[in-house]
Amino acid sequence: MADDATRAELERLRSAVAGEVNGLEADLHAVFEASQDSNADDEHDPEGTTIGYERAQLTAVLASTRRRLADLDEALARLDAGAYGICERCGRPIPAGRLAILPFARTCVTCA
Repeated sequence: MADDATRAELERLRSAVAGEVNGLEADLHAVFEASQDSNADDEHDPEGTTIGYERAQLTAVLASTRRRLADLDEALARLDAGAYGICERCGRPIPAGRLAILPFARTCVTCA
């Protein structure tokens, strides 16, 4: 059944993204811990990136990954409601190719 396969794939993706979120949160926590224990002036260090830059970059990647996790949760909710694969704007089916590339797509290509 297509819904079972779709659910399994969405849940697999959700699990993988949740693991990414956990890993990024741990990395960000480690950066915060490292910066608290150091009084080094890394802003003027010509070698490598600064702690502030690393923190900002990790924070941005974590926010993006959390959004992807929320998108997958919403896709699972749409699947439960019988609305998965239906464009939220025009009400037409979202092409399978689009869903294969972007499984949490809410709109068809025309409406996107």
